Amino acid sequence: MKNDLLFEFVVSKEDQTIVIKREFDADLALVWEAWTTPSILEQWVAPKPWRAETISMDFREGGFWHYAMVGPNNEKHFSRYDYQLIEPLKQIKELRAFSDEKGNVSAQFPRTNCINLFVENNGKTIVTVTAQYGSPEVLEYMVTHGFKEGVGASFENLDQLLQEKKR
Repeated sequence: MKNDLLFEFVVSKEDQTIVIKREFDADLALVWEAWTTPSILEQWVAPKPWRAETISMDFREGGFWHYAMVGPNNEKHFSRYDYQLIEPLKQIKELRAFSDEKGNVSAQFPRTNCINLFVENNGKTIVTVTAQYGSPEVLEYMVTHGFKEGVGASFENLDQLLQEKKR
């Protein structure tokens, strides 16, 4: 699905950050729901042919989302997002980490601080994701292993889902 919606992806090695700004052709409430409801989140967050599978989600400050990215051969890679701050329809601050199947955070990789900001403008919603990586090595890994392409594909999944929900 080709569209003319805003998609910026900016890497700062100095700050060890990736800032993604993406526009969605849907109102803020619908985008927020897609970002915060496990059954909807699972439908878009993984680039095809991968899929997301929620192990547990407690969407509140102090809660976390534990999920698996499941590959086409049923291989699983687990992650955990701990919610630090939630301002409904405005922002979500989370601490992201790779984990095991039980949700134990991997000591091999420093955690990522992430802020997701949501702003509606004329019926469209702009989401700005700022991810600050815990080491230059993890940032480099993300940049060189298809993160931009993967997140772009995931957002295209979300575009399609939002259009279906608007009908």
